[in-house]
Amino acid sequence: MKNIKSSVIRKTVSVLLATTLFGSLIVGCTPNKQSDQPKEKVLRIGTIYGGPDDSYFRQQFTDIFEYTHPNIKVEIVPAVDYSQYRYVDPEKQSQDPIDYVESTKKLLTGDNPVDVIVGDTNIVKSLIQENLLKQLDPLMQEDKFDTSDFVPTVIDGIKDLGDGSGLYALSPTFSSSALFYNKKIFQDAGVDLPKDGMTWDEAFDLARLVAKGEGKDRVYGISFNRYQGGDPYYDAMTYSAPLQLRTFDEKAEKMTVNTPQWEKVWSTISKLVKDKIVPTNDQQSNGKVEAAASYNPIQGDLFLSSKVAMTIGDSNYVTELNDANKNAEKIKDFHKVDWDIVTIPTHPEKPGIGGNIYLSNLMAINSNAQNPEDAWEFIKFLNSEEWAKIKSRSSSYEMVARKSYIQPREGLTYNIQAFYTLKPVPPANTRDDQLYQKMPNLWLVSDQGRTFFQEVIDNKKTPAEALQAWEKKGNEMLLEMKNNPTGKPAEVKPAN
Repeated sequence: MKNIKSSVIRKTVSVLLATTLFGSLIVGCTPNKQSDQPKEKVLRIGTIYGGPDDSYFRQQFTDIFEYTHPNIKVEIVPAVDYSQYRYVDPEKQSQDPIDYVESTKKLLTGDNPVDVIVGDTNIVKSLIQENLLKQLDPLMQEDKFDTSDFVPTVIDGIKDLGDGSGLYALSPTFSSSALFYNKKIFQDAGVDLPKDGMTWDEAFDLARLVAKGEGKDRVYGISFNRYQGGDPYYDAMTYSAPLQLRTFDEKAEKMTVNTPQWEKVWSTISKLVKDKIVPTNDQQSNGKVEAAASYNPIQGDLFLSSKVAMTIGDSNYVTELNDANKNAEKIKDFHKVDWDIVTIPTHPEKPGIGGNIYLSNLMAINSNAQNPEDAWEFIKFLNSEEWAKIKSRSSSYEMVARKSYIQPREGLTYNIQAFYTLKPVPPANTRDDQLYQKMPNLWLVSDQGRTFFQEVIDNKKTPAEALQAWEKKGNEMLLEMKNNPTGKPAEVKPAN
């Protein structure tokens, strides 16, 4: 019996040894799946600013790319790490302001340069001028990457950054505004509804026809934003932004505000304020701050309160309007707003330009990229039709750049093309950034105009007289800063 057991054990051990050996041979002859996988590559993406937590940027752009490209590891590298300024004295920060352009250039030219840079129009234009970005047109032609579905707002705006010589970046998203109008106010006044392609003068003429009432019952014709408490000086700057009027010359040595163009801007906006066509905080409260009697979810929104016939709003305002209308029965003394939109009015001197359009997610390839192939793969993927289709379903303050996937929200019907018909205002002179770095208090010269503009509204000066006074005071301030770049020049105190 003992011999039988020993025989069985020996056979069992022999089988196990054979099986183990056979298994080893199979493993030895079977290709290693892991060794067949592509080697992991690193794609370095530069951003203008960031910090220890880059989760938002990754959620927006890189998570889905890494999921679909498992062999590519993305590194996010900010040009300016804002977290470090938490530990710096504020006074020292003001004396040593951040130079975003120079910081970004270092990302592209250092020992370990980034492959992709993501930035706004000012940054990208500066980099193009320094020949630091790769032109994308040859890559697009080789891969037959079609941009015909991109809205002109985006493509034309990007081309302008390179002075029309080609595309040096692509942007998967953009933000934009339009002119919202209240149909009922126009219909009750018997006035034609606003239309696309209006000039500012045409829009102001309509505004005068529908403005009515006095005091708290006043309905204003137009506002440059929908919030209560309008700032006339800021309104003037918003209105004139497409004209790109300069406050001082390119060397910050001489004021440039005493001109017919500036006088027209100040005359136009100040008259609208005096005639109560545009709202200001003083006009609505008669100089008094009044506490709300009870909670009102639309308090301060002049358009939702039907206190203004036309207002400028961004694409996300559509959601707010729709939400308020759906909850109308819960809001005291609120009536649903029947609204639509048209393109923001333009200046005849700058046809087709306006709309408060921003391209803040421009993606470009570094001319010195270590991994240019994957850099293009990343840009191509983020600007693809597939990505736009997915992104268009999520709620965002920005719109996708492909017009096939720009659809009215929540089943509404409105003139959505108004958001992407106009071209963005070209970036300002990039040398201005250097001036503000050299003279950190230079902004005070521009802000000084507020005091003189208020004198126009108060009928203490004509627009021409106020601009002459601003020119004189501004020149004095510029001279002070030329002699002491970091010093704070004397300002004009607001008149009582």
